Amino acid sequence: MKGWIQAGTVEELREQGPKLIKGGIVVFYHEEEVHALDNRCPHLGFPLHMGSLCNGILTCHWHHARFDVCSGGTLDPWADDVPVHDITVHDGLIWVNPNSRNGNQIQLYKDRLLSGLEQNIGLVIAKAIVGLMEAGVPETEITAIGIEFGVKQRRQGWGSGLTILTAMANVLPKLDKQGRILALFQGLLRTARDSAGSGTRYLLDPLPNTGVSEERLSGWYRDCIEVRDTRGAERVLLTAVQAGADEKRLFSMMSIAATEHFYINGGHTLDFHNKAFESLKYVGLEQRKYVLASLVPMFGDASRSEELHSWQSPVNLVQPLKEAFEDLSNKGVSSDSGGSGFDDEVLLQTLLGDEPLRTVRVLKEALLGGASPVRISQIAALAAAERVVRFHTQNDFGDWISVLHTFTHAHAVHEGLIRSTDPWLVRGIFHTAATIYLDRFLNIPAAPRPTATGAAEEVPQPAELLEILDKQQQVAPAAAWVIRYLRSGGKPEPLFSVLGHALLREDAEFHSFQMYEAAVSEYDRWTSESGPFAEKARETLILAVTRYLAAHAPTSRETPHTAKIAWRLHRGEKLFEEE
Repeated sequence: MKGWIQAGTVEELREQGPKLIKGGIVVFYHEEEVHALDNRCPHLGFPLHMGSLCNGILTCHWHHARFDVCSGGTLDPWADDVPVHDITVHDGLIWVNPNSRNGNQIQLYKDRLLSGLEQNIGLVIAKAIVGLMEAGVPETEITAIGIEFGVKQRRQGWGSGLTILTAMANVLPKLDKQGRILALFQGLLRTARDSAGSGTRYLLDPLPNTGVSEERLSGWYRDCIEVRDTRGAERVLLTAVQAGADEKRLFSMMSIAATEHFYINGGHTLDFHNKAFESLKYVGLEQRKYVLASLVPMFGDASRSEELHSWQSPVNLVQPLKEAFEDLSNKGVSSDSGGSGFDDEVLLQTLLGDEPLRTVRVLKEALLGGASPVRISQIAALAAAERVVRFHTQNDFGDWISVLHTFTHAHAVHEGLIRSTDPWLVRGIFHTAATIYLDRFLNIPAAPRPTATGAAEEVPQPAELLEILDKQQQVAPAAAWVIRYLRSGGKPEPLFSVLGHALLREDAEFHSFQMYEAAVSEYDRWTSESGPFAEKARETLILAVTRYLAAHAPTSRETPHTAKIAWRLHRGEKLFEEE
């Protein structure tokens, strides 16, 4: 019995009761059989030898989780199964295998993750993530399990949970190991919550004739979306997928419909499209149709901003934009993403100004003059971030969401134009510009931009920011600390990691995840450039995410606490301490 642990005699176990042996294993004698299990309750680590065993059921006395003593299976899914160890008896001596009988640990953790998602059980999800990461499973593979689950198990289609999961998968390189565990847990848990009680989403069949041209399919798709016929749109989309249309063409087809009307669903529609297409790099080709089809239902009751009073009065933004789109369509827009053809600072200030008709004219002339749509959208995203930086805390708290929506929509337009050269997507730039204008009152009065006054001789420790964010209403102090850190020579990498922890340690609301990921992505787009404008742009993006996170912290932090419990259980730490 090399390597096995000797656990005494059967007679001793029968007379003395449960016995603890090396490796945190407890051995029971029950109904004339010997059983060996991990002594820690898989729920919160309570010692199972202090529980009770009756009729083959082992009950933990801390939260009353029940386990089949033979298999370790639980009757209470929120507790998870307890590992069981094989035993053998020779000449009255009990020998226990120190390795549990679970076999393929990686497959077990994958199965447990899927079960946790299906049952919406946070601790099971967290433990599976920790187990998979400790076993060396790539984080992209873990992400794929959640995406594939979410696009099939939410009848309403793509939602906030999948958006958070994709966003957090995108920022994993910015985070340390603990941060990556928290990021995946937040994304997977939100996906499970989003899908709970929804019901399985079944795809329609594509059209029988796949010989229809892509141009005609695109037209059909737009026509269906125009009249909110989501079922017809889904069949057309799946026909294009089956016909072999590549991602660029599919994105063009779908983004045209998403920009056909103004700022649909407060910017969420285009942002969700961007995230769904980003998620494709995490899943296999066979899942592509599920991901893309999940976007269609949101058009069924989508709000269209050209129908809103604020877009038509006191300044009519709708008609000038329609006229601009017609001019751009007639004269053509260059899809070249090379040069800019305009002064960055001038365009930035124009977008932040209070003359929307002039802004429309400047944007149109720049595009017709051959300016890069990608560059213009990048400056528009920067202007939207500036609105967040100058957002005054005297505003209604709910108005943070307004400037956030503008920024994330601007980011989606920017990423979309990088992905696709379709000229119709430039309409999104104008939608962004209009919302930047409408948000102007949220900068009146404008919050002062922090200065370098009081810069430290030594670089402050990034952890200091977490201490600041342990208190409410620390928007200005947090922004001032960031400026002091940057002007003292602090590197952005540890700062983004700390900001990630500032987000992930909270029970953050959906928009905070959007803010962090969009700011990180936009920041990275500026890292290849030098000069005062690019340097200030990077600073603006860091300030924007810092101020937003500071405004929404602290919270009760229940979600990250669950992840920490899972990590401690995996490492064998005690959560229950006896007096």
